[in-house]
Amino acid sequence: MPVQLEDPKEYQKVFHWAETQKDGSIPSFATRKNDPYEYQSGFNNSFASEAVPGTIPQGQNSPRCVRFGLYAEQMTASAFVAPRHLNKKAWLYRARPAVAHQGFTELPDNKDTESNFLPLNPRVHVSPTQLAWLPFDIPTDGEIDFISGLKTIAGSGDPTLREGLAVHMFLANKSMEHRAAVNSDGDFLIVPQQGSLDIQTEFGMLFVQPGEICVIQRGQRFKVTLPDGPTRGYILEIWGSNFELPELGPLGANGLANARDFLHPVAKYEIERAPWEIIYKLGGKFFKSTQTHSPFDVVAWHGNYVPYKYDLTKFVNVGSISVDHIDPSIFCVLTAKSRDPTAPLADFLIFSPRWDVASHTYRPPYYHRNAASELMGLIYGEYAGRSDEFQPGGVSFECGFVPHGVAYEEFKAASAEPPPEMRISKDAIAFMMESSRPFTITDWAWNSNKKHEHEPKMWDNLVDNFSSHRDEVEKILVEGVKKLEISNGH
Repeated sequence: MPVQLEDPKEYQKVFHWAETQKDGSIPSFATRKNDPYEYQSGFNNSFASEAVPGTIPQGQNSPRCVRFGLYAEQMTASAFVAPRHLNKKAWLYRARPAVAHQGFTELPDNKDTESNFLPLNPRVHVSPTQLAWLPFDIPTDGEIDFISGLKTIAGSGDPTLREGLAVHMFLANKSMEHRAAVNSDGDFLIVPQQGSLDIQTEFGMLFVQPGEICVIQRGQRFKVTLPDGPTRGYILEIWGSNFELPELGPLGANGLANARDFLHPVAKYEIERAPWEIIYKLGGKFFKSTQTHSPFDVVAWHGNYVPYKYDLTKFVNVGSISVDHIDPSIFCVLTAKSRDPTAPLADFLIFSPRWDVASHTYRPPYYHRNAASELMGLIYGEYAGRSDEFQPGGVSFECGFVPHGVAYEEFKAASAEPPPEMRISKDAIAFMMESSRPFTITDWAWNSNKKHEHEPKMWDNLVDNFSSHRDEVEKILVEGVKKLEISNGH
């Protein structure tokens, strides 16, 4: 269920602060009360976790004999010689290494997923039109799990080029059973909109509810079960980069998404002799391998390349308290760098409950055009600034330099009265997946009966107020000419 925190006192009702741990320390994080798992707190830390105490080797990573006969396996996500602060790796100590499988089989192409967004691809479409989609239906016919229910909306680039991104929906009605997935192309930022996701990873468990997000990184195996039944949500997939916290600049040390609120799993192993299927996504294609043991047999691990989750209701909003509105970069939760140091590959921004108190301005965002591609979704609640058809589970898209702005009636009403102290996005969370790269739209989204265009007639009655001041303007211009002549000695 959505978490709504209008009163700070609500935190103690909604969140559970972990009990004092066995060593006497008090964790500095809180989870929702219905979250069944324990976590480790922080962002980009080097973590360590043992399901059986004393498992992790001390003083070295790969001894000749690991305790309990386990295998040491390193997962390396960056070049070995990457700078220390960018080096991504994890050591896993497991019952059987991932190499113990029975080979790969190429699966038929999923016509609803796409990875090549170059305009030369006949399955994608370029359009300057402001597009939107009503909420997509969760399938009721057949059994569709998380990985089978991936539907691509838009993207840019290609995973084999190691820079680009894709935006998907997931529409599923069935838990993954003896089936795991691994994305060899890039990182998944997963945003559930309807129904919770109980995610098993090699590092442990993540329970992700609407209003939370999680990131499963490239090469990490995972399995999704559906404790609430059918589910729908969004995925931002990035290639050639990892998500980071945005720099805070003059904000200082705190604000926006604080590192302490990112939660990572603790080790939990599963020893099972049974047929398993592992689905690999590589170069946008899908492959299958089989094995006779659980892929989640990791007894202990340590490293900084670990999946994580974040509760969006903990985002610390900042804003103007004088005049005007600050650029929407203040709503950035996570960012991923591109090869251009001035423009990110992807930003994930949210619009959640906050106060607006700026003076001598108006609340609707100013009319603007910018270089970014913007794809929005709504997790729950109502979001002002979009049409009534922008509903939870829906999508809104605008490509770079397409003009934005509200209808004249909203502009006039907001301009006529002094701005009140007002609550924005009350009981709602919307998000934006933004990129410096141009998006193309997939066949699946382009041909969907859920697609509709932003009605351009909404701006037809934007009044030319300037012309009604013609006499006043002419008078000012004439007086200006006279002053110029006098100053020139005429």
